[in-house]
Amino acid sequence: MVSMSVGLHAAAAVTAALAPGAMGWALGAVALNHVALTGAGLRPRSALLGPNLSRLPAAAASRGAFALTIDDGPDAQVTPAVLDLLDALNVRATFFCIAERARAHPALIRAIVERGHDVQNHSLHHSHYFSLLGPRALLREIGQAQQVLADVTGQQPHCFRAPAGLRNPFLDPVLHRLGLELVSWTRRGFDTRVGNPQRVLASLTRELTRGDILLLHDGHARRTAGGAAVLLEVLPQLVARCHAAGLHGETLTEAVPRRDAGRAA
Repeated sequence: MVSMSVGLHAAAAVTAALAPGAMGWALGAVALNHVALTGAGLRPRSALLGPNLSRLPAAAASRGAFALTIDDGPDAQVTPAVLDLLDALNVRATFFCIAERARAHPALIRAIVERGHDVQNHSLHHSHYFSLLGPRALLREIGQAQQVLADVTGQQPHCFRAPAGLRNPFLDPVLHRLGLELVSWTRRGFDTRVGNPQRVLASLTRELTRGDILLLHDGHARRTAGGAAVLLEVLPQLVARCHAAGLHGETLTEAVPRRDAGRAA
């Protein structure tokens, strides 16, 4: 889609130069193209702007795997409780961490890794303007997050999730340069907005099947009527539903090959 857009812009420029009377049509085509690019960037699961995993690769799905992913942490109050609960449920998860939060709570990040879970890149600041950044700003935002997380954990993340899933055509070349795989989700619980655990659970388990990537939040988590982060009430029921369906949880390190490994193969 990006290549076609570049070609369209070039064709529009040539048309405007050689046939001034058609300039209106050329500008209209360019405007529609920008609308299409913006629309693709606003759809978190779209692959029109580059590779985007909304499901686990076929090999992991064939093993009956699902991925539990937890975003926007670490949170000093919520994340420790999540780790204890995951231990009790005997399931591993992938935490997409905001690097500036990781830098503020390094012990929590190390605890995530020590307890068998993944830490992956969710940007440095989780800016509301992330999808408006240009190539250099994206490289700084993601590259610095990569360095912070590697310094704290001793491991280089190999997956990236855009804040709110929103992005632009400049993102994929940056991820390719950093060796990162863009990962979205199969379904999410909207647990930053919905405080009812049963509604969140219903969103996550509708048509649940192997290869699903499920999204919850330890950071920015909505609270239930009792004051607990929603995912703490959802997780036991969610894991039970997954096990009843014959599924087992895998981290993204286990389920998703590194981009470099794929190229070397």
